[in-house]
Amino acid sequence: MGLKVAVLMGGASFEREFSLASGKNVCEALEAAGHKVIPLDTTGDLVPTLRSERPDVCYSALHGKHGEDGTIQSLLEFLDVPFVGSPGFVCQKAWNKDSMHSQMATYRAITGEAPIASWPQGLYIARDAFKDMGAATALDLIPERVIGGFPVCVKPARGGSAMGVHKVSCAEELGEAILDALAFDEAVVIEQWVDGVELAVSVLGNGWDAHALPPVEIVKKTAMFDTQARMTSGMVDYFCPVRLESLSPDEADAQAIRAEVERAALEVYRAYNARDLARIDMIWDGAEAKVFEVNVSPGMAENSLFPTACQAAGLSLSAVLDELVQAAVER
Repeated sequence: MGLKVAVLMGGASFEREFSLASGKNVCEALEAAGHKVIPLDTTGDLVPTLRSERPDVCYSALHGKHGEDGTIQSLLEFLDVPFVGSPGFVCQKAWNKDSMHSQMATYRAITGEAPIASWPQGLYIARDAFKDMGAATALDLIPERVIGGFPVCVKPARGGSAMGVHKVSCAEELGEAILDALAFDEAVVIEQWVDGVELAVSVLGNGWDAHALPPVEIVKKTAMFDTQARMTSGMVDYFCPVRLESLSPDEADAQAIRAEVERAALEVYRAYNARDLARIDMIWDGAEAKVFEVNVSPGMAENSLFPTACQAAGLSLSAVLDELVQAAVER
């Protein structure tokens, strides 16, 4: 029996256009699965509309602020509307890219599991430290405070779609990169720059029943997999599953590396207590799976990484979303 599904999309974040593309594809997939779909933008009429429409379940295709920071999830929890995806408190943690170290340390202390994933070492500096406390006068400390020194990655502490992300090769470039990153958030993360095989590992399920979908290898034709590259057709090549030769010239070794990449994604997914689905972004640097972030609302446009992984796994997006909305109603 079909459900009445409210699909939330658009919003007021910097990632509105990405969200609209995701929402359109989600609506089409859910309609193909036999559900009645109500597409909703997150305007001031959202709550009255939800209360009058009384959907059986919500799917949030919102990206960026309000969609991934726990805002919409906490609102739906308050309204007692079932929804697909991680609860609000999980989204709040995942939204902050500086949370990786503490989240993983806590998880490992509780479970006692052998570490699999790693992550770049970095610094978190708030906008007010630059604006009111003179942090800009101490940027000469960056090379000694970030392991390996230049180049470093400068990015907003919270955000997505690579907005405000910069590769900084020398001290003279730091100031401009930090100012741009702060245009997207109230803090920046300055961390090790990592080169290697760029991967996105989508995960489905919950807890120990969660499983990784085939990793997507991202091969950019520009210096970075930045916002422009993501939005411009032909700027990036995707291979799913990841090509074994990209991981190692030895097939058995490459298969072992792929398995380790998938285990790293699952470790991070469980450490954050993510629910239903997420995407873990990482780089295989030749020795370790370096994880950068957890995306609790992965892109769902036709050529996005999550649908690409579903297709490689032999899953239709309609079937996956149908299962997710049904499970959300039942819990």
